[in-house]
Amino acid sequence: MYMKIFLSFLLTFWACGAYGAQIIRGPYIEDPTQTTMILRWQTDEPTPAWLEYGPAPRCNQILKISPEDTQHKAILYGLVPNQDFCYRLYVYNQERDGVQTPVEGKFKTLYSAERKEVHFLAFGNTAQTPLTEEEKASAFLNPEALAPVNPRELLAEQMVQTDADFIIHTGDLTYSGLNEDADAEFFVPYRNVLSKTPLFVAIGSHEYGPDRENRDSKSFVRANYSRFHDMSWSNATPKYYSFDTANARFIFLDANAAYGAVWAPNIDKKSAQYKWLQSTLAGAGEKWKIVVVNAPMYSTGPKGPANEAAANFVPLFERYGVDLVLQGAEANYERTFPMYQDEPNTRGVTYVTLGGGGAALTRRSSSHRSTARFVSAYHFADVRISDRKLTMTVYNEQGKQLDQVELYN
Repeated sequence: MYMKIFLSFLLTFWACGAYGAQIIRGPYIEDPTQTTMILRWQTDEPTPAWLEYGPAPRCNQILKISPEDTQHKAILYGLVPNQDFCYRLYVYNQERDGVQTPVEGKFKTLYSAERKEVHFLAFGNTAQTPLTEEEKASAFLNPEALAPVNPRELLAEQMVQTDADFIIHTGDLTYSGLNEDADAEFFVPYRNVLSKTPLFVAIGSHEYGPDRENRDSKSFVRANYSRFHDMSWSNATPKYYSFDTANARFIFLDANAAYGAVWAPNIDKKSAQYKWLQSTLAGAGEKWKIVVVNAPMYSTGPKGPANEAAANFVPLFERYGVDLVLQGAEANYERTFPMYQDEPNTRGVTYVTLGGGGAALTRRSSSHRSTARFVSAYHFADVRISDRKLTMTVYNEQGKQLDQVELYN
């Protein structure tokens, strides 16, 4: 009660003080469950923060205080399934005699099993590809030539108009994997989406850093990724996990061992990840089974398929009736026909590469009987599950439809 009164006192004077600490990252929302949520944000200088939240539209039902720091993390407890929540985040003004205008956002908790409706967005590869020597020379002679509108910002403008339950990122948040690059390449352009839509990430090869094949890179992921992200980690490893919402099970894999990441979990048939995947798929029953993995099982882009991962995982996908596999790594969009035993077959698994989140686009470099649609364009997918029907619509950064597919469970 005292802190509630204290916050009310601060709010009374928020308009009178000068600006103080600035929120430079976030707020962004991760690891939703039916009863909890995690909210993160970063300020440019140490400050306490006050977070009000509650069932929408009553955003002031619960008060949570974040201690003075620059890195802030609030775990919100006591939530209920199938519910819209809203929040207001306050930090001190410069004089510390009041608070600044609050940052406001909203989110949804995950759905209970009896619900049959799910709506989510999916995209990936937001990495900023380094300039070539020719591009650097051109930029030096004509600085405006390489300053088009940021495709990430255009994508974000389209994505923020939706009312999705959550977002899936297929990996490669930044090119370097460094936290210091995450604001420019991810958090800033997508900030309005991240403040209102919980995020799930399938860790990509770039998250392991440029020296991922070197055993000295052990601490890289922990220092640059794990410190700033919260996912529904499994008991076995913090890099593959699953969650259920409504009538769907989402399974996130880490196949980066196929890209030489020595500290990525193994992917062979004797590995803990393989056994975990088999158990997780077997226990899904009649739910929709959607797998998210950075390394593509099928691809005709310049990187091509991650053959080692495909050889191990694809038979499991087919055996347990996976409906959809969302992939990353490539900087293009590609959808396969339903594939079974490496041939188009209506009983097979559909694979979709979503890698047009901001990286320099790549073109098709080979052909394969699996390809149903290939587009070199910035894009995101809007996916809706309604009982036994899944509809995926893919849009570019201008809101133009690039593809649409319907699947049935």
